[in-house]
Amino acid sequence: MESDGVAELVTQALAALRAVTDPDDPDEYVPLLWRAAADGAAALPLGLELIGSADPVEREAGCDLLHDTCNQHEAVRAGTATALVALAQRETEGRVLRSLARAIEMTCDPRAVPVLVTLAGHPDAEVREEVARSFAEVVTGLPDGPDIHTLIGLTQDPDPHVRDWATFTLGVQAEVDSPAIRAALWERTADEHVETRTEAIRALACRHDPRAVPLLAELLDNPGGAHVLTFGAAQITDLPEPLPALPEYEPGDDWVTDAVNACNPARRARLDAWAWELVSTLHRLRPDLDAAVSMERFGWGRFVGVAAAFGTSGYDVEALLARADGSPTYAAELVATDLPRTLPDSPPGPRPQ
Repeated sequence: MESDGVAELVTQALAALRAVTDPDDPDEYVPLLWRAAADGAAALPLGLELIGSADPVEREAGCDLLHDTCNQHEAVRAGTATALVALAQRETEGRVLRSLARAIEMTCDPRAVPVLVTLAGHPDAEVREEVARSFAEVVTGLPDGPDIHTLIGLTQDPDPHVRDWATFTLGVQAEVDSPAIRAALWERTADEHVETRTEAIRALACRHDPRAVPLLAELLDNPGGAHVLTFGAAQITDLPEPLPALPEYEPGDDWVTDAVNACNPARRARLDAWAWELVSTLHRLRPDLDAAVSMERFGWGRFVGVAAAFGTSGYDVEALLARADGSPTYAAELVATDLPRTLPDSPPGPRPQ
């Protein structure tokens, strides 16, 4: 796209933003900026110019344009983070700070953490809510990191929407565990805000905390509280049998079937045995793949990963076995066939037997 075309899209987006009467319904603004950001080389300087404007509407649009550009072009993230850190030190408008929080998250840069930690103390609840959402891509993974301490504090925010997002980000997206985190989540299981309470229960279930089991059963007993994420939490509780309400749901729904299957100890053991046989066979057939079985920390599924050089994120064990009609040996043969013997950039050499 020509730079003039990108500038025109941004001009149209600004006009659309100024015409917005409902902030939750930005109309044409969002798709226009996304299209403009597709040309990273032209969008980046425009975004940087806009965040230097005296007009808060233009600074907001500049942050949003940088967010979309970082989303589509990894190469611009470091420079964008530098500019947004500088903007955070001087910005006072709430609407701009909300967009800034979103944009700096998308840089995936560790410098975002202290910016978000500072913004978590902002008097505007909408800014704090955006901060609670925006830690997800920059979380340190340290149980006692400043991001985790801040999220724990936000789970106690007076605004229910802030508590809800902080509980979700801390409990599910952060994928980190500690007594302090569990204590914060347990406190929220008594929250008067239904969504916050539900997120806390699911997050404790993800950590295999036995206190979550009766609360999770209570959610499943109430059809109004049975969200797809609730079924996902039920999958990883390591119970010896399904929660009582699970069989009452429509068995045709995949998430119900998955939850019932995951709570079946015989099926869990069988799947583990299949996964072991599959990866053992792969090691015999293709030792160059360096295959291994893994499982999400806060998930149920088993995955077979192969050497990163092969450019694949791996295979879901259940899906692979379904493709192989339940035969681990055939599943291993399918993987061996899927992947090349010699990588394109590798020097020629003997093929593994």
